[in-house]
Amino acid sequence: MGTKAIQGSVVLVGLLIVSIPLVAHHGNASYDNKVLTLKGTVTEWRWINPHVFLKLDVKGDDGKVVNWTCELVAPSNMINFGFTGDSFKPGDQVTVVTSQIARSGAPIARLGYNPAKGLIKGWQDKRPF
Repeated sequence: MGTKAIQGSVVLVGLLIVSIPLVAHHGNASYDNKVLTLKGTVTEWRWINPHVFLKLDVKGDDGKVVNWTCELVAPSNMINFGFTGDSFKPGDQVTVVTSQIARSGAPIARLGYNPAKGLIKGWQDKRPF
């Protein structure tokens, strides 16, 4: 086998090894598809890669407050939907509609691909959708 073929094989194997975690990153095994409406108070808006997170305190029917973590898409996608790093601040009142919730029962949810289409209410958006 020639030197170029060996170098090509090494590069190919390296790319395959690096790409395996990328596929695993988007697994859905830990989530159930469930629509759930959460009304609460923002405690944190994390504008970070690879996903934006909205954390909010939600008062349950039993009166207990539970801090939910809602995972959204990447900031670069959120900008396309009209969101910015300043869209929320602690204390804002919001309503979110989930697309998936944690199968474990933990207060973790995913919101749909385009949260601007009615999945987050209580923020100001200047763009028409």
